Amino acid sequence: MPWRRLGLVYRPTGHHSLLQTHAALPVAVPLGGDLARVYYSGRDAGNRSSIASLVLRLGEAPRVEEQPSSPLLTPGTGGAFDDSGCSVGCVVPEPAGDRLYYMGWNLGIEVPWRNAIGLALGDARTGRFERFCAGPIMDRDTVDHFSLSYPWVLKLGTADWRMWYGTHLAWGTNRSDMHHAIRAARSPDGIQWTRDAKVVLAPEGEEIAVVRPCVLAAGSAAEMWFTHRADDGPYRLAHADSEDLIHWRRDTIAVLEPDPDGWEAGAIAYASAFLAADRRWLLYNGAGYGKAGFGLAVWEG
Repeated sequence: MPWRRLGLVYRPTGHHSLLQTHAALPVAVPLGGDLARVYYSGRDAGNRSSIASLVLRLGEAPRVEEQPSSPLLTPGTGGAFDDSGCSVGCVVPEPAGDRLYYMGWNLGIEVPWRNAIGLALGDARTGRFERFCAGPIMDRDTVDHFSLSYPWVLKLGTADWRMWYGTHLAWGTNRSDMHHAIRAARSPDGIQWTRDAKVVLAPEGEEIAVVRPCVLAAGSAAEMWFTHRADDGPYRLAHADSEDLIHWRRDTIAVLEPDPDGWEAGAIAYASAFLAADRRWLLYNGAGYGKAGFGLAVWEG
């Protein structure tokens, strides 16, 4: 198999009251050489998520070199779109200030939650960010009726920003009634977005959700990694490619089969690929939405 596992590289330590459990949605910012800053989402005792980071040394025996004592982004003020937590989406380097796109949580009554997409500005190398504003940059509207999640953003040109994100297509009384798909949007500045109502990737067959896109692009050609699941099954990792960043062709084979006996506990979720030290790497979670921490694989294809 082209991806070779290097094992569990970070397990939650509970070193801060807001980071008691989980290390979900890992995404890396290369720092040069074999170092990368990895952003992830941890949870407190009340299950609210915050965003934190650490510095990881890549290689055959990956290890954590630095772990800040506090999270960099915590739940918003009461009534804000992220007052129940914030979860990392992606980080985009930008000369005018690096950008962290994230998902904000509100707990619901008739449905478990509603999410919207927020933005923080700062320095990706040092892991310091502050909210762009107290409100979201993308929320429910005439295209996305229920909830938005997991933004992945690329800047392709001076006024050409692209986003792929999760959207709920339906809620229901049972979990099997849920349908979560991936849509796309464009922006001239990375703040004001125009959404495409057409779904990029939708659940197929017995699936109820495709989530957390990660896109790497070289010119107009691109690859996407995403997670999918059926109602009665764990998360699996899948892959799609595109020749124009608009139309996507989904592969029919599994990207990386989960290990049923190890720390993955039979699932692979929330993966993100990145390039560093002249190699391609894959960060990912196992079962439990990142409860065990995150692992690393290296491409050998």
